[in-house]
Amino acid sequence: MTDDSLDDTLIGHAGCRPQDNHGIINPPVYHASTVLFPSVAALEEAVRDRFDRVYYGRYGTPTTFALEEAVAALEQGDRAIALPSGLAAIAATLTALLKAGDHLLMVDSVYEPVRTLCNRTLARFGVTTTYYDPLIGAGVADLIRPETRLVYLESPGSLTFEVQDIPAIAAAAHAAGALVAMDNTWATPLFFKPFRHGVDISIHAATKYIVGHSDAMLGLVVTKDPHYRTIKASAQAMGYCAAPDDCYLALRGLRTLSVRLQRHQETGLALARWLRQRPEVAQVLHPGLPDDPGHALWRRDFSGATGLFSIVLNPVSKAALAAMLDGMTLFGMGFSWGGFESLILPVKPEAVRTATSWSAPGPTLRLHAGLEDPQDLITDLERGFDRLRAAS
Repeated sequence: MTDDSLDDTLIGHAGCRPQDNHGIINPPVYHASTVLFPSVAALEEAVRDRFDRVYYGRYGTPTTFALEEAVAALEQGDRAIALPSGLAAIAATLTALLKAGDHLLMVDSVYEPVRTLCNRTLARFGVTTTYYDPLIGAGVADLIRPETRLVYLESPGSLTFEVQDIPAIAAAAHAAGALVAMDNTWATPLFFKPFRHGVDISIHAATKYIVGHSDAMLGLVVTKDPHYRTIKASAQAMGYCAAPDDCYLALRGLRTLSVRLQRHQETGLALARWLRQRPEVAQVLHPGLPDDPGHALWRRDFSGATGLFSIVLNPVSKAALAAMLDGMTLFGMGFSWGGFESLILPVKPEAVRTATSWSAPGPTLRLHAGLEDPQDLITDLERGFDRLRAAS
């Protein structure tokens, strides 16, 4: 099954092996450290095939493998690797593919902790990072050096929501012999198929939409076969191990991903359209809106929009902003996103850009549209704006 129309069917069946689990539909949780072998020959065979079978708990259990199989099938990759967080998935990928003397091209709108990974950890080991404008497109070719090994994308950016020209960047990278890795957390395997657009390695913070319930930390790397063992070996060398309970929660969340994303998309767009009409709002940053700068690329490459977007307010005092946010009843204020609950968070993109500048007339707020009633969410925002104006 590779046609997008079959995703809804695939999502309910991939990774399920009832015949191996007494007829149980969803694979059970296997807790394991030690795995026993009946003979020396069996032990030696397990050592040889340790990346492809139950071998030792840290390498994965049947619960882990079921999740990896399901996500790889859904994203049309060959293999997947489960890791204990999204950042762990990024770190395992970068450390596997880069060595001393290599050059990394990193998108300037990347998730902020990745900058720390690049500027501190990778730099300490002799890897040079250059940050590039997310809107550079084919112009990324001008930044590629003979030692450039990897070009990294995040589209759209999770604070400012620039949509990258992924095929153009991938073509330039491949022409120079570099690989392309992408953070696909925002779109999920349902709304963007990375391998169709030239991406070599797709990365997810499964903590977000795949788990979907704000109760587990998990990362996933999806690859084509040539890169699987390289990244898996790196993850094992660093001791990464996704907890079986978290893999189970991700599998359970995956089964309802399609229906949840439709609601996130509908509510997110309803909020974005309403916010665009508010006098307190200077700009709505949502690629699903026709007037968004990235809308054309989004329509070309993506099949949907999820519930995460940002707004820029007109100038307002810190006290007035606090009055708005402190009194929200349905929008929680916290990090992460992708769960059933709506979130609102003040962010400062200008503090985490180096290749490009970010300027806005007022504060930037990132919103996640959860699964609540859209009109109730609008009412919560409307009351928040009332408090903001009263405190101004």
